[in-house]
Amino acid sequence: MPRRRPDATHYVAFLRAINVGGHNVKMAELREQFTTLGFTNVETFIASGNVRFSSSVEDATALEIKIEAHLVKHLGYTVDVFIRTSADVITTAAFRVFGGADPVAGASALTVGFLKLPLVEAAQQRVLALAGTTNEFAFRDRDFYWWTHSRISDSTITGARLEKALGVSTTMRNVTTVRKLALLCSETA
Repeated sequence: MPRRRPDATHYVAFLRAINVGGHNVKMAELREQFTTLGFTNVETFIASGNVRFSSSVEDATALEIKIEAHLVKHLGYTVDVFIRTSADVITTAAFRVFGGADPVAGASALTVGFLKLPLVEAAQQRVLALAGTTNEFAFRDRDFYWWTHSRISDSTITGARLEKALGVSTTMRNVTTVRKLALLCSETA
């Protein structure tokens, strides 16, 4: 494992549109693109667009803009980027939103959605209107949580329908992936 600079901030970039919909990017290529941008300690986690890296830049929004501009130029299509510090990822993974329940086991799924900004009240209400006996939603800062009491593939709510209700771009990961990333982040936070 590469040594981490103590003066750098450790981040995770959650990328949307990586290895879905015919957009295939090898993780070695993605690491190379982040290194080209001057980031250090670049690592990818699972081939779904999760990149850990370090930077002396402390403005996450500026990093999102920089990475998005670089990737559209290099890949030829828009990739939305959602940056979190390692500490943010650890907090997101540890958050128990649904009455303290941990809806991971069995035939249910817990998904974390990453947003650029906290959702406005009207958007939250649109999403909550989708809830029912098999789907629940909750919001915390720039994250939202979707608990489906069945397999996600059996839910009546699709990612497209959810994003329409959100009214903004998002990228989603299952909580198991987020927790594994949090464990890796705890080594550097």
